[in-house]
Amino acid sequence: MGTEPRLGSKIFYKIGEVSRMTKLPAYVLRFWESEFSFLKPKKSRGNQRLYVQRDIETVLEIKRMLYEEGHTLEGVKRYWARRGRAASRPLRPKEMAKKLRGDLQAIVKIIESHAR
Repeated sequence: MGTEPRLGSKIFYKIGEVSRMTKLPAYVLRFWESEFSFLKPKKSRGNQRLYVQRDIETVLEIKRMLYEEGHTLEGVKRYWARRGRAASRPLRPKEMAKKLRGDLQAIVKIIESHAR
C-alpha cells in the first residue's frame, strides 16, 4: 500500500480516504451525513463524495463528541445548532484573518493543481 494522504495535503478526499484517516467505517460517515445537516460533502459528477479539510475536521469533532465524551446524536445536533447561531455573529478581526488565510490557502492549492 502507498502512503496515506495527510490532512491538508490535498483539496478533496474520497470517502475511503476519509474512512482511513478518521478510522471510521464508510457506512458511519454516510449515516452521519444523513443525521447531521451540517455535514454535506460535495459530490463529483460521478456522485462520489468529496470531502474538504473542514468536512474532515467536522467528522473528527463529531467522533470525539460521540465516542470520547459520550454525547448522544441529539446532543451533538443541539450543540451544532447552538454553534451555528453563534457563527452568525460578525467575526472579530483575528477570526476574519484566520478564515481568509485558510480560504486563500485553498485557492492557491486549486491554482497549483491546475498549473501542473
